[in-house]
Amino acid sequence: MTVRHVFRWDLDKTYLRTEFDSVGDLIKSAIETAADKQAYPGATALLRTLSTGDGYRVCIVSGSPTQMRTVLAAKLALDGVAYDEFVLKDNLRNILRGRFRALRAQIPYKLPALLASRGRGVPAPAESLFGDDAEADAIVYCLYADLLAGKVDADTLARILASARAYPDEIDRTLAVARAAPRGEVVQRIVIHLDRRSPPIGFRQFGPRLVPVFNYFQAALVLYADGVLDARQLLFVAFEMLDSGQFRLATLANSLQDLLRRNRLSPDTVLRLAGEITDLATSDASAHRPDLPPYSAIAAAFTERTRELRGVPPPAWPTDPEPLDYVALVDAEHANRRDRRRDGHG
Repeated sequence: MTVRHVFRWDLDKTYLRTEFDSVGDLIKSAIETAADKQAYPGATALLRTLSTGDGYRVCIVSGSPTQMRTVLAAKLALDGVAYDEFVLKDNLRNILRGRFRALRAQIPYKLPALLASRGRGVPAPAESLFGDDAEADAIVYCLYADLLAGKVDADTLARILASARAYPDEIDRTLAVARAAPRGEVVQRIVIHLDRRSPPIGFRQFGPRLVPVFNYFQAALVLYADGVLDARQLLFVAFEMLDSGQFRLATLANSLQDLLRRNRLSPDTVLRLAGEITDLATSDASAHRPDLPPYSAIAAAFTERTRELRGVPPPAWPTDPEPLDYVALVDAEHANRRDRRRDGHG
């Protein structure tokens, strides 16, 4: 099978509701069963859809310890999610080697894991990456994309890794897998789930490729605009969110408008979606569910939210953006993490 698109997912705070800001949180997470673990509304529907797509490949790279593989795999099986690769962090090995700095470090772990994954699999022409705002996912994913695109050389990468407090052998390994990874402008989209409700404006420095989202309907809208999902698949995500009882049609419409306001979605895309939803009303089985809004109401709500922004210019993107200063970004992320620990937030 020809691999057309690879989707790389984190788990904690991206797919699963996980708390690890305190020792108590870590203990709770470690003893939870597969049935105890909860995915974010819409995340299961989205990941299940991606895992069954023709020519799609799902690779999970998580900072969860390898000892949790059984329970995490069981959770994904319960959710009906298939995957092609599942990489976890060997923190027990770090402890036995006295490498305590590596227990929390994300960049020296996740970056080489992503590069090695690309080197192992059939190189796809397109990739989409999913992470969250709890760690350094935005930095790691953008750095991964720029490395593959040939925008970061080996000397610069070594300086970035040193700033990320990587051990010398971690730097050497990352440089090696970076040299071996198939290159190209392949990262099409980066989606960052705002678990900590970080202000989206803080992510504009990463450019339009990276989209911060508050929920998985927004993620589905972005993938619809990218041509990854069709209207029926997008509604599959929306209906799971409505079924959760945590969202209403008005909430989803507001989420759509938020993307429009931030220039992360175009009015033309929304109007095309509304038309396709209207067309599905006569053919889609879910259109006859009495507990769901009529398809006509969904299309009307989305159209109305778009029309409300007539005459409101969205924020423009720079035409010639400056390259990202990854050393400065890593230093700022490290300082932020240190401040959070000082304030008792993990």
